[in-house]
Amino acid sequence: MLETEATSIYPRYIQSRVTAALADTPVVLLSGPRQAGKTTLVRQLAGSKRRYLTLDDELTRLAAQEDPVGLIRSLDSAVIDEIQRAPNLLLAIKKAVDEDRRPGRFLLTGSANLMALPSIADSLAGRMETLVLLPLAQCEITANPESSLTWLDILFADGILAATQPAVGDALVDKVIRGGYPEALSREDNRRRKTWAKQYIDSLILRDIKDIASIDKLDQVPRLMRALAQTAGQLCNYSQLGGQVGIDHKTASKYIAIFEQMYLMQRLQPWSGNRLSRLVKTPKLQFNDSGLLSVLLDFSDPMRQRNLFGQLLESYVFAELRKQITWSEGEYGLFYYRDKDQYEVDFVVENASGEIIGIEVKAAASVSLSDLAGLKRLASVAPQNFKAGIILYDGTETLPLGRVNDRPLWAMPIATLTSSRKM
Repeated sequence: MLETEATSIYPRYIQSRVTAALADTPVVLLSGPRQAGKTTLVRQLAGSKRRYLTLDDELTRLAAQEDPVGLIRSLDSAVIDEIQRAPNLLLAIKKAVDEDRRPGRFLLTGSANLMALPSIADSLAGRMETLVLLPLAQCEITANPESSLTWLDILFADGILAATQPAVGDALVDKVIRGGYPEALSREDNRRRKTWAKQYIDSLILRDIKDIASIDKLDQVPRLMRALAQTAGQLCNYSQLGGQVGIDHKTASKYIAIFEQMYLMQRLQPWSGNRLSRLVKTPKLQFNDSGLLSVLLDFSDPMRQRNLFGQLLESYVFAELRKQITWSEGEYGLFYYRDKDQYEVDFVVENASGEIIGIEVKAAASVSLSDLAGLKRLASVAPQNFKAGIILYDGTETLPLGRVNDRPLWAMPIATLTSSRKM
C-alpha cells in the first residue's frame, strides 16, 4: 500500500526539524509507520538536487540487494524511501558518507525502527539523525497555526491552557475513532474507514513483518493483535496473551517487540524516578493510533460500549502526547504510575530536569474528588519532582482543583491538546 497525496493537505510540524537536520548531518532518517505521510513529506523536501528512489519498486530493491555499493556510488545525494526493505544499503551509505561528509546527502525513510537493530545503530553512529513521523496529530488535522511550543512545553513553563475549539461528546468520539492516518481521514464514511484499516493491517502482516523479522506462524498475528487490542491501557501479561493464541510468553513478547518496531504500539514503562520500592514494574501496552484500535476492538456504539471508549480515549491522549513530543522544544519521557496500593496515574511526563506532570484521562463531562487520588499520591511520593497534576476530561472549561504540596491540580478539556490558548 503506497502513501498517497492525501497527506499533502496537512501541515507537518516536524518539517522544520527535518530541514535543520539536513543542514548539518550527512544522513537523516525519517522513521514511522506506513501511511503516516513520510513519502509526501520527503518528496516535498527532496527538491531538484536529490534523486528519489523507493525500495517498494522491485527493480530498485533488487539493485539495492545485489549491488548496494554500486547503487550508492551512482548517487551524489538522494531520497531513499522504505530503507528497511534493504537494510544492507545502510552499510554502503556509511562508506559513502565517510568519504564525503557533506550534510544532507541522504534523506531516508523507514517504516520500521531500524535503530532497534544494534548493528545498524552502531554503523551510523555520529553520521545519522533519526526523527519520527507518526500519524497526524489533531492540531495538524485542524491546521492550527504552528507554534514552537507544544501543550507540554507550555505546562512545564507554568502556563495554563484553555480550549479555543472544544470538541465534546459525539464530536470527541468522532475524533477518537477517526485516528490520525491521512488515508483513513480522507474517507467520510465510518464503514469505509474500517475497510481501509483492516486492509492496512493485513498488508503489514503479509509484507512488512517479513522485512524485519522471521515469524513462523503468520496466521497467529491477527489473533494476537486483537488480543492486544483488548488489553490496551492495561499491564502486559505475556503468559495470558500467549495463552489466548496458543504461543508461549517469550513468543508473545517477541511479537509485541516487532509491533513496536513497526510503530503500531508501545510498551509504556512505569515512572520510577525516585527508585520507589512499592511501584509496579510491569509495562503497560498502548496503541499509537486510536482509529486502528477502534477497528480492532470493533467499536461502533459509544453508549453501549462505554468501557471500550475509555480505553480508546486513553489511547487517543497517549498518541497525541507522543506525537507532540516528536517536535517539542523540550525533551520529555512518557511513563505511567502505579503502586502496590493500587494508586494509578494514566500518564507521567518527565522533562530533562526530572520534573514531572501527572495526567489522568476521564471519559466524562464532570470530575469528582476521587479522580484526584492518583495524582495526590504521586505528588506525595515525589514531592521534589511533582510540578502539576492535570485531569483531562470531556468538558469545555479549565478549572483549578486545589493544590497538593503547593503544586497545582487542574481540570482541563481534552480539546486543549488540539486547540488552546494560554490563560
